[in-house]
Amino acid sequence: MPIIQALDRALRIIDLFDDQTRELKITEISEKMQLHKSTVHSLLKTLQMHGYIAQDEQSGKYRLGMALVEKGQLLLQGIDIRGVVRTHLHALAEATGQTTHLVVLDGSEGVYIDKVEGAKAAIRYSRIGRRVPLHCSAVGKVLAAFLAKPELERMLQSYRFIRHTEKTIDSIPSFLRELEQVRSEGIGYDQEENEPGVRCVASPIFNHLGEAVAAMSISTMAAHVGDEELKELVPLLQHETAEISSKLGYRG
Repeated sequence: MPIIQALDRALRIIDLFDDQTRELKITEISEKMQLHKSTVHSLLKTLQMHGYIAQDEQSGKYRLGMALVEKGQLLLQGIDIRGVVRTHLHALAEATGQTTHLVVLDGSEGVYIDKVEGAKAAIRYSRIGRRVPLHCSAVGKVLAAFLAKPELERMLQSYRFIRHTEKTIDSIPSFLRELEQVRSEGIGYDQEENEPGVRCVASPIFNHLGEAVAAMSISTMAAHVGDEELKELVPLLQHETAEISSKLGYRG
């Protein structure tokens, strides 16, 4: 299938912006894209005209535009599961005092589509829309564990096991052993594998077809929540995910 070069370049410009890079000069964009400034300028002006890129009048730097927020909200509103889960996220955050998350699978990554911070919450790195790797997050392990075998195998063919901490799983055999344990226990753990000092536990949410359509998690700080206390959170989490799955028609 032929690629439309101008569209590809415009989308790549949008992808340059992330949590660490909120604004960029045209020279920086030109260097990162390896394109002449005049070409980049035309692309930016087109994106700006449609609201996908905005420019600061004083600094001249470019940033993402509000059109992306509007489209993102439309997408989130179309995800019915978010409305079903919202009250359960609040209930779990209130019962545990910790941060609770709802994550869905998108390609070979998880995406936060909702979160609630409890009274004792100390987790600030997560945000709605942020992506999370599968091999070193509790939610990612859960989402991968309940994939159909052919789908999991296809994903692993090009999957990159990037190390985020000393405890990160870094190979397919280790990952598969971890997924087997997740399937057996119905629960996934992140023991400071994605963020130093952060430990999470996650449980799957199933639909009427028995598919794991999302994962719900509790995130804690290792310095505040010990092994036993983390295990005590599991029944609370599984109670909520079982309730949600039942609402989605799951009868497993």
